[in-house]
Amino acid sequence: MLSRLMSSSVRSLDRECNCTVRLLDDSEYTCTIQRDAKGQYLFDLICHHLNLLEKDYFGIRYVDPDKQRHWLEFTKSIAKQMKSQPPFTMCLRVKFYPPDPAALKEEITRYLVFLQVKRDLYHGRLLCKTSDAALLAAYILQAEIGDYDPGKHPEGYSSKFQFFPKHSEKLERRIAEIHKTELM
Repeated sequence: MLSRLMSSSVRSLDRECNCTVRLLDDSEYTCTIQRDAKGQYLFDLICHHLNLLEKDYFGIRYVDPDKQRHWLEFTKSIAKQMKSQPPFTMCLRVKFYPPDPAALKEEITRYLVFLQVKRDLYHGRLLCKTSDAALLAAYILQAEIGDYDPGKHPEGYSSKFQFFPKHSEKLERRIAEIHKTELM
């Protein structure tokens, strides 16, 4: 009898696996799922954890053993897609940028899209004109420290922030100028 109970509990452990999903704020969500769980199940767990209602813009991305990035397909088994052994590590990311971010209803959705733009700009994945990059960086600065205040923000205050993989002092001054004059 005891051996039957032990063998069934061992079998149930074999059917479960751990998943860690890195969220856009660099925190991690860890859970245990059934080995045959579909991607939609994990996505719903994360959305529930974040209280994320506007789900259509997001997806879960993973990196295969060959270092290729893939989007987790929600209709397929997670274990079959991963091509590696558990524990599985994935990332929640913006899959589709909203055409009008101002029309997003939920603050958490706007915040997550903001974090993705910030991340993509920093890693050089968001390709745009220098003037657009400066404006985006000024918006990020605005979100991080608020309105420009000469008492709080001395000359060179924007140099404390890393918006791009590499940037010039001229671009840094332009970001600060936009923050000072155009975003008030």
